[in-house]
Amino acid sequence: MDTTTFHIAQLNIARMIGKNINEPGMEDFVAQLDEINLLAERSEGFIWRLKSDDGNATSYNPYNDDRLIVNFSVWENAAHLKNFVYNSVHVVVMKNRKKWFENFGQPYYVLWNIPAGYVPSLDEAVERLMCLQQNGASEFAFDFKTIFNPPVEK
Repeated sequence: MDTTTFHIAQLNIARMIGKNINEPGMEDFVAQLDEINLLAERSEGFIWRLKSDDGNATSYNPYNDDRLIVNFSVWENAAHLKNFVYNSVHVVVMKNRKKWFENFGQPYYVLWNIPAGYVPSLDEAVERLMCLQQNGASEFAFDFKTIFNPPVEK
């Protein structure tokens, strides 16, 4: 297999300053969600993102903590994802995240290679992030600083 038969999955989480997404102070963040999600979906390399009927993933609660929100998506490759995160309007959200979210104190996002066409589960994504938090970067779970290429069939 060559690397074009693989995509990259990502999960990122954030701990809100308030008790939940409806707290005063979160309005500016919530007001941007639809625009940023639409931007992601229209970005080069975007494949899929987790979303509920309301169009975002803020209602998912895999950590049983109302203060934690998740973003979970699949991209053609890490370069496309990185371009969206750091070279689009999304970067404004990144620069302002301290207004809405606490410093997590450990890795808050994880990347991993998946076969093209495969959609990982949220439980799998949580497991990958936990692995990165506990063990550091590996082929199983990594970050933008330590990207592992997909496996190559010999």
